[in-house]
Amino acid sequence: MNRSICVYCGSSDGIDPRFLDSAYALGEQMADRGYGLVFGGGMRGLMGAVAQGVKAKNGHVTGIIPEFLLNREKGDGDASLFDAYHVVQTMHERKHMLFDKSDAFVALPGGIGTLEEIVEIMTWAQLGHHEKPMVFASIQNFWSPMERLLSHMSTAGFIHSADRLQPITVPTVDEILPAIEAGWSETARRKGRDAAPIEKL
Repeated sequence: MNRSICVYCGSSDGIDPRFLDSAYALGEQMADRGYGLVFGGGMRGLMGAVAQGVKAKNGHVTGIIPEFLLNREKGDGDASLFDAYHVVQTMHERKHMLFDKSDAFVALPGGIGTLEEIVEIMTWAQLGHHEKPMVFASIQNFWSPMERLLSHMSTAGFIHSADRLQPITVPTVDEILPAIEAGWSETARRKGRDAAPIEKL
């Protein structure tokens, strides 16, 4: 089965048209490389753009949305864009299903919800729950304040197990998938090394 990538992003367009363009381009690139999209199921803003980009190249789209957000986020979107569409009861259910169905995570520009979702994934990584790549797509330096905050937290002594908490930040959409692929390779290399038998002296 092909790998899938979870994309967190805003359900609005943002003020810079490059945000929307980047979301669509990421979707196209994912489909070109054979990666499925797993996302929050909304059809507005950047969420809709990344899904449309995937389907423009005949890629696979999985949407996961809580029932109470159906009208707000899905709107009158085209249901034919989805290959799988899961309506769940709670945000908690949604987040766990997004995690279970994904092999990597990308945070495009977005608001409080986007921030909360990627930070939770980072927390799970720090606790040793997963080793899946996590990428901040800092289009137009969008995530620069987040980078400074993480650096500040680390300097102040509040980030532990830093070797597990290693989100990757890239400045352009074209660097997202290579960064994820490098993360997969590094995880496989590390696991292979850890599994190697210890030679007796």
